[in-house]
Amino acid sequence: MSDNYAIGISTKEDDHEEESKKKPSIQGFWFPYQEHFEAQPNDIFVCSFPKTGTTWLKALAFAISTRNQVGLKPSPLLTNMPHECVPFLEFDPVHHDKRDPDQLPLFATHIPYDSLPKSIIESAGCKIIYICRDPKDTFVSLWYFLTKLTDTEVCFEKEFDLFCQGKSGFGPFWDHVLGFWKASLESPERILFLKYEDMKKDHNLFYVRRLAEFMNQPFTKEEEDKQLPKKIMDLCSFGNLSSLEVNKNEKYFAEFGIKNSAFFRKGEIGDWKNHLTKEMAETIDRISEEKLGTCGLKFGA
Repeated sequence: MSDNYAIGISTKEDDHEEESKKKPSIQGFWFPYQEHFEAQPNDIFVCSFPKTGTTWLKALAFAISTRNQVGLKPSPLLTNMPHECVPFLEFDPVHHDKRDPDQLPLFATHIPYDSLPKSIIESAGCKIIYICRDPKDTFVSLWYFLTKLTDTEVCFEKEFDLFCQGKSGFGPFWDHVLGFWKASLESPERILFLKYEDMKKDHNLFYVRRLAEFMNQPFTKEEEDKQLPKKIMDLCSFGNLSSLEVNKNEKYFAEFGIKNSAFFRKGEIGDWKNHLTKEMAETIDRISEEKLGTCGLKFGA
């Protein structure tokens, strides 16, 4: 197994073909084997397709969850990458074993909804926060990440074709989004579906408060008076997180040689316009309409 595929991303079509001979994609998706995980009723899961705002959402959820225990200064987010604070189900197997009673019941995963452990899907108490992003920006961000991951020149056009075919880590992208979207419509009290673009344009801190309420940790009047929602938003902002020493030079996926800086690029909306041709953009928009046009989901704010 290639190192790239081991963390759920493949940069070569041959990797997909070779890997499929060893172990077929699961339910039509490409993602690494996930060990058994027994969810607890109060667990919260940050779910996403790669490069759709995962790191940011992890930071926000962690800051909200720990504000009473550690406060904002010194927050663990100042010295630890968000991925260290909120473990991935598929990449941090140590967290699958016996639970530490004091462990924060906050986890993350890129695994598609229908492939999540049954204990998560069937639990009435578990909550899921899902974030999606315009697939055009998602692809561009993914391509940059693959370039940093492999430290080689990744063919933009070939990766684009693979992405559109659904041959990318945890893809197909559209099926991934659709699974969580449908589940959120069926169980809105248990699944919060967010759009990256909405959150980026949230000047009134609506989504920070919405997250806190959904996580059963609403801000008190005293916290509001102290402007805690804004302090959390500032702490978790792209500008602040990307400037921290831990996120500039240290490594989280050390075994794969990935610097933390690989998880921070621009975080902007619409950067795809600087990379995709008109034909490429139209192709993605057409696929989005075909896959999602009848379900009421549109990308963007």
